[in-house]
Amino acid sequence: MKKSIFAAIGAVSMAAMMALAGCGSSDSSSAADTSKAASGEDQSLQKVLDNGKLVLGLDATFKPMGYTDENDNIVGFDIDCAEEVCNRLGIKLEPYGVNWETKEIDLDTGTIDCIWNGLSVSDERKKVMLMSDAYMTNEMVFVVNADSDIKTLADLNGKTVDVQNGSTAQDILEGSDVGKTVTVSQIETNVEALNQLEMNMCDAVFLDSVVAEYEISTSGKAFRVLDEGLEPEEYAIGFRLGDKALCDKIYGTLQEMKADGKLAEISTKWFGKDVTTVK
Repeated sequence: MKKSIFAAIGAVSMAAMMALAGCGSSDSSSAADTSKAASGEDQSLQKVLDNGKLVLGLDATFKPMGYTDENDNIVGFDIDCAEEVCNRLGIKLEPYGVNWETKEIDLDTGTIDCIWNGLSVSDERKKVMLMSDAYMTNEMVFVVNADSDIKTLADLNGKTVDVQNGSTAQDILEGSDVGKTVTVSQIETNVEALNQLEMNMCDAVFLDSVVAEYEISTSGKAFRVLDEGLEPEEYAIGFRLGDKALCDKIYGTLQEMKADGKLAEISTKWFGKDVTTVK
């Protein structure tokens, strides 16, 4: 009886050893990946290359950076740039719509590989994500209806101002002196905020100048940008903390595009000139 038990235990042990040996020989790459992950080696770039795609998180209403057009396609300046980067890396681009207020969760859980959609640089965001060098500048402005009696920041006193929830525009407005004199209304998207402005449901909208100017020039709506804004910003690409290899490769490819003129070509398509700040 004891011999039978010992024989069974030995057989199980031998089978386990053979199984382990088989894993090492037939799936050495997985074992290597596990070893690299355990050692803390940055596999962010290799993961994207192995998957054959870059999953880009965006608010698909953010014109002209990345938005859904009338044919239900996601287009925009950032999308064109990302597609060119992916082409040069031999992978596909997969845009993924996110809720802007909870975008960091999608990034942290691995649902997306980056956030690339007019993402403004801020100290708070640097605490929760790795941000590339800036590729474009922007400023935050107030938009009012063309026939509004609001001409200056002082005229906003006591008015209602819409701002996108979860945006740096919200942080800037609520932390400013102007923000203390107005009623701030948090709206899900800039598109919704501008629609409310057009219907006189608010007195002004505080948002990115690139969005405001694009909307005014393409929609034909009677909006006006106040001469006074609050502060300039920079756009960058957001990655998971620690994903430096992927960040460096993506931004390095943008630098190559800047050098060979492709980035200027894309910028001119959307803005009429090269507005990028990539060195």
